[in-house]
Amino acid sequence: MSKKKDIDKYVPYLFISPFYILFLIFGLFPIVFAGILAFNKWDGLGEMRFVGWGNFIRLIHDADFYLSVKNTLIIWAVGTFPMLFIALVLAFMINLKFVKHKELLKAIFFLPNITSVVAVTILFGLIFSNLDGLANSLLQFLGLAPIKWVTSTFWVRIVIALINIWMYLGYNTIIYLTGITKIPNDYYEAAIMDGATNFQIFRHITIPQLKPIILFTVMMSTIGGLQVFSEAQVLVPQGATPEGGAMTIVYYLYNTAFSNNDYGYGSAIAWALVIIIMIFSLLNWYLTTYRIKGE
Repeated sequence: MSKKKDIDKYVPYLFISPFYILFLIFGLFPIVFAGILAFNKWDGLGEMRFVGWGNFIRLIHDADFYLSVKNTLIIWAVGTFPMLFIALVLAFMINLKFVKHKELLKAIFFLPNITSVVAVTILFGLIFSNLDGLANSLLQFLGLAPIKWVTSTFWVRIVIALINIWMYLGYNTIIYLTGITKIPNDYYEAAIMDGATNFQIFRHITIPQLKPIILFTVMMSTIGGLQVFSEAQVLVPQGATPEGGAMTIVYYLYNTAFSNNDYGYGSAIAWALVIIIMIFSLLNWYLTTYRIKGE
């Protein structure tokens, strides 16, 4: 009887073990192995050669890495802040009493978020094609000169940012809309009785009440924005360079590790990206913990 009790005691752990086994194989092991690779030089086939801090010293002096960071930050800034602002406005407008079919609108806005990134990027690539894309056709119809969207350092960043805006606008709109519905109606009713306009209500009630949610979406959008890869890789599949504007940090990491077979230096780039994300996360934590509570 005691043996059966001992077996029963371990049965729950048996049922939850698949998650931990998969996490160890596909989660923890890659992190630990990347940490080891960062201090070695390895082409994926031969023996590892320990180089100490050599990969990180190389990273500090790598001009292409800094250009990839610059590209990533520009794409993040252009694609994140306008998207979050538009999402906040849309959420406020959908929540207005005279707007009908709210559930249908939420489903429509959320659809891009569950669409394949590759499919969306291919579609945007057709729209912003250098030769006969819809965007250039429209420009020529208006009597303007066509733009080399994909090969232009400036415009390719804008196109990638537009892809991110289109894909994640609805997701953040739903988050803001959920937060707005939790704001007590008494605030809005009192403001309406005082003769406040919708703009005043939006500025003085909705935004202050949503500050924690806004900071959360900024942090999550920042973490995602700093890891842009598929959009750039599909939009500019060959010949992408840091100077070209489409070479993001993750794209540069991918080319270094999997195209040039320099896995040690690629791991160092990955850890540099982790540090950059941690800096932005700590900044958001500081704003959330001290600035809001200080008010």
